[in-house]
Amino acid sequence: MAKTAQLTFNGQTYELPIIEGSENETAIDISELLEKTGLVTLDIGYKNTGATKSAITFLDGDHGILRYRGYGIEDLAEKSTFLEVAYLLIFGELPTTEQLKKFTRDITTHTLVHEDIKKILDGFPSTSHPMGVLASLFCAQTAFYPESLDPNRSAEGVYLSIVRSLAKMPTFAAWSYKNAVGHPVNYPDNSLDYCSRFLKMMFALPAEHYEVDPVVANALDKLLILHADHEQNCSTSTVRIVGSSKASIYSSISAGINALWGPLHGGANQEVIVMLEAIRQDGGNIEKWINKAKDKNDPFRLMGFGHRVYKNFDPRAKIIKKAADDVLNKLGINDPVLDIAMKLEEVALRDPYFIERKLYPNVDFYSGIIYRALGIPVDMFTVMFAMGRLPGWIAQWKELRENKEPIGRPRQVYVGTKSRPYVEIAKR
Repeated sequence: MAKTAQLTFNGQTYELPIIEGSENETAIDISELLEKTGLVTLDIGYKNTGATKSAITFLDGDHGILRYRGYGIEDLAEKSTFLEVAYLLIFGELPTTEQLKKFTRDITTHTLVHEDIKKILDGFPSTSHPMGVLASLFCAQTAFYPESLDPNRSAEGVYLSIVRSLAKMPTFAAWSYKNAVGHPVNYPDNSLDYCSRFLKMMFALPAEHYEVDPVVANALDKLLILHADHEQNCSTSTVRIVGSSKASIYSSISAGINALWGPLHGGANQEVIVMLEAIRQDGGNIEKWINKAKDKNDPFRLMGFGHRVYKNFDPRAKIIKKAADDVLNKLGINDPVLDIAMKLEEVALRDPYFIERKLYPNVDFYSGIIYRALGIPVDMFTVMFAMGRLPGWIAQWKELRENKEPIGRPRQVYVGTKSRPYVEIAKR
């Protein structure tokens, strides 16, 4: 017998279906609530509302679990590359050797962008935030590939848009950085792998030989995997709701980029570096700032510790900690800000106050350290996040399209002024 929940309103009882997910998540299906009862639910911020049924990512914050298509993030980060994980998220299964070769080859074929894109880039002053540049360049692809606007595009056409998105994102990201520093742009070197190609576009200077460090490229590859999807967060749900209007993949993902830009979403690793800089400028007294963090009457909070979703530990942090250690050891950087970060990490991992409250360093803490060590400025941190999240956004957009989900249309509870007569301006 199907499970139901009962809602009693105005003396009448209504049966509402119970939906169970494959990981035993339980939801009350209120799809017909308005039709049956005339009621809507109020859930500001959608914290308790499931807007879709998805087969892409499973997240259990209470137990520190993150899985893409059923595969644990630990296994994927250790054994797969970013493009393998991208294929998994988008198409549902890990690729065979031949499928991965074709996917990689197709992406490599499309890394170049139309030369007219440079004219758009030249219109941005160097003071432009890289995220604004990235969102604009990404959305501009609708002008260069107008066929992408067709809501009934063939599967082959959709695949081409997916490949173009993955291929051109690193180019746009690197160019947004070059615009910010006033350097000439670099073109993609297709003899390199995905991450190495991006690093060379970012850091190579004219007339200088640039050799990509494999330790750095490997650390970046892991970071992108860890950020590739994270269930129905702000930017992902934005991509889905924009895509639900049958908007193109480029405009839908551009909307996701803009949502990620907000400091409450994509800026956490940036806030880590800002905090570390403040501690350094204050003299670097770690004990003082640890005590401030413990003082419930002090507004100071340690950024990069604990997580609003993961209540015990962030499973991604364990993975990226090793990559951070590898990068710092390989590069041998002498940076007082990174020294402070390492001291904070040491305290947080052994201090009973942090252990009891499960305030462990999270993925934002370690990713901020890695980006700082690589010389990536804080304004670019969210761009790096967007590059990693791209496969998840694509997968969510594709799933929405294939499931033929209706256009998103949230309800509201109106609390404004009731109907009133219009008053002529002379009488106001």
